Amino acid sequence: MVGEYGQSTGLIYTEPVAWFRRRTRPRPGTLHVAPRSEAVAVARVELRDLAPTPERFLGQTAYLTIVLFENLGRAVTTAPTTDAKTRLARAASEMLRMHEELVTELARLHDDPAVEMEPFRLLLDDFQRRTKGADWYEILVTCYLTSGFLLDFFAGLAAGLPDELDDRTAVILQRDAAEGVLVEELRRAIEENPRLASRLAMWGRRLIGDTMLVARSAIDQHPAISVEERVDPVFTELIAAHTRRMDALGLTA
Repeated sequence: MVGEYGQSTGLIYTEPVAWFRRRTRPRPGTLHVAPRSEAVAVARVELRDLAPTPERFLGQTAYLTIVLFENLGRAVTTAPTTDAKTRLARAASEMLRMHEELVTELARLHDDPAVEMEPFRLLLDDFQRRTKGADWYEILVTCYLTSGFLLDFFAGLAAGLPDELDDRTAVILQRDAAEGVLVEELRRAIEENPRLASRLAMWGRRLIGDTMLVARSAIDQHPAISVEERVDPVFTELIAAHTRRMDALGLTA
């Protein structure tokens, strides 16, 4: 169960064994997009058969990028300097472009993309409410950790989409310009006020359970009988990537 993942410290420190890294033979006619991380590579192998319908996948990711854009917008609004506002505004603009490209893909399949996004509004709005953070620093951590985890997950899940929609979508989801800006701002903040580190480390640990629930919701309704067997190694690698992101800030996951 997802709740068990969120509570299990063992998963956070478990190194993935070699069989997690096996590869399937490429499908003819695809673009073979290189994954940006091992987490995406594992997800593309393990989740290929668990992808939802293209409409459901694009509806969820399109609304998710609205939430990630709004989070970055809050970071812009609360930023303490003009330089931070400018850099974060560019990152938010990139996230909005990601959303628009996903909506374009969705429009090819459905006359009204908003109809396909609507079923995910309550789930993702609630996720946003529970993970929004108490101040600018926690907002930055939310933007950094939740977007990294979820964009990796959905880029991997896209491997099960038909034709070249797989690769087009993976390209969109792996283009995340915000991460570098967020790391720089957080490192600077922690260097200026080292006491922030313990609070932000605790907040980062708090985020992982809610973030995993969103990822898991994308395949909850899939009829495959081996769902847990496929999902376990993916979440192991995604949590390892989450730990590396925390380490990049000098925080303990």
